[in-house]
Amino acid sequence: MQTTLQTTVRFQGAALHSGKSVNLRIHPAPAGSGIVFERTDLALSLSQRRIRVSPAALIEANLCTRIGNGAGVTVSTIEHLMAALAGCGIHNAHITLDAEEVPILDGSARPFVASFIAVGIRQLRAPLRAIRVLRPVEVRDGAAFARLEPAPHLSIAFEIDFPDAAIGRQTKDLVLCNGTFVRELADSRTFCRMADVDFMRANGLALGGTMDNAVVFDGADVLSPGGLRHADEPVRHKMLDAMGDLAVAGAPIIGRYVGHRAGHVLTGRLVRALLADRGAFERVTVSDAEAHAMPGAGVCAEDLALTA
Repeated sequence: MQTTLQTTVRFQGAALHSGKSVNLRIHPAPAGSGIVFERTDLALSLSQRRIRVSPAALIEANLCTRIGNGAGVTVSTIEHLMAALAGCGIHNAHITLDAEEVPILDGSARPFVASFIAVGIRQLRAPLRAIRVLRPVEVRDGAAFARLEPAPHLSIAFEIDFPDAAIGRQTKDLVLCNGTFVRELADSRTFCRMADVDFMRANGLALGGTMDNAVVFDGADVLSPGGLRHADEPVRHKMLDAMGDLAVAGAPIIGRYVGHRAGHVLTGRLVRALLADRGAFERVTVSDAEAHAMPGAGVCAEDLALTA
């Protein structure tokens, strides 16, 4: 069955890149709505202010996931919110915000997940459709690649390799059934190197970034107070990002994602490549047996407590 929230949840926080204060609300939506963003700060018609999340709406951006519509309206940094929606199995939501960016909050998906679980998730009387991967599809950019291949459930395998001693080479492989996303990935924060921070700020970016909403590394040192939430927090966060970027497909994906040094652009290209190859996927109605193994099935407060 499709789902939505029981009631509206609200957030206020700084945008990562602009530093502006953002008011964000995530409202329940009827079956078949999908995920729709609406910019309430713009004096445009309702249709011009709204962007339905889909591969066609993607705008390539290296530092975040960005979507836009034909009226030139855009929303950026949607990946953590999209990951939280997908990880909690929420298929329909109407999201309003009064700025161009989703607030960064603590740099992870945990605040969104905690609010979703607190207000509850409501089942809708409509079948859930999913995208089943039938054959491998891969996109590359130099040494980096992202691939989708057939599998009975959504799983993500990721490898990163950084010269910084505090990060280094990290790998992780998870089957995202039931509450795995909430327990294993939701609290992992975005990360960067101190040299990247200096570069971004010199170019007018990351103005809302702080040691409280990102893990900052400098060689062998972790500069953020309190250190890491997980020894392998960076690769976990890359998997969180991948979860959010795959959700731009507009329906849950049944298949295995493999990423090596991949980022938002490459995963976005992968989703588009999959849906452009009619023989590589099929749209299926999720059976009751399959529904019990979907990412958000049975998610509860106990799952969230295990991330603390």
